[in-house]
Amino acid sequence: MINIDLIELLERAKAAAANAYAPYSGYKVGSAVLSSEGSIFTGCNVENASYSLTICAERNAIFNAVASGQKSFLALAVYVDSTRNFPPCGACRQVMSEFAPSLKVIFGNRNEVVETTLAELLPGAFSLHDA
Repeated sequence: MINIDLIELLERAKAAAANAYAPYSGYKVGSAVLSSEGSIFTGCNVENASYSLTICAERNAIFNAVASGQKSFLALAVYVDSTRNFPPCGACRQVMSEFAPSLKVIFGNRNEVVETTLAELLPGAFSLHDA
C-alpha cells in the first residue's frame, strides 16, 4: 500500500501552479496526481484566447500521467494561487472519474485546504463501464 501524504501532493500542485499560463483569468492553477504505482505527475492550467481551447491543471496532470503509461490513480491535489478556493470543474471531475472513481481529492489556496473524495464531488458519475 502506498502511503499518501496529501499535503505533500498539494505542495507539488503549488509548485506546478508557478508554470501556469493564465493571462486571461489571472488564476494560476497547479495539480498533482498520484498514480497507484506511486508516481506523481503534475500539470498546470494553460489558457488560450479561444477559451474553449484552455486546459485545466487537473486534466493536464492526468493526461501527462496517461501519456507516461499510468492509468490508475489514488489521489489528486489542486492548488490555486488565490484567496478564493476552487474545486475541480465538472469536466475535470468527469475525466477523474474515467480513471479513478474512488479518487481522494484535495484542493487548496493561500488560506485553506479541503479534503474530499471524487464520489462526493461527482455523485452518479457517467460511465460506459456500467452499460
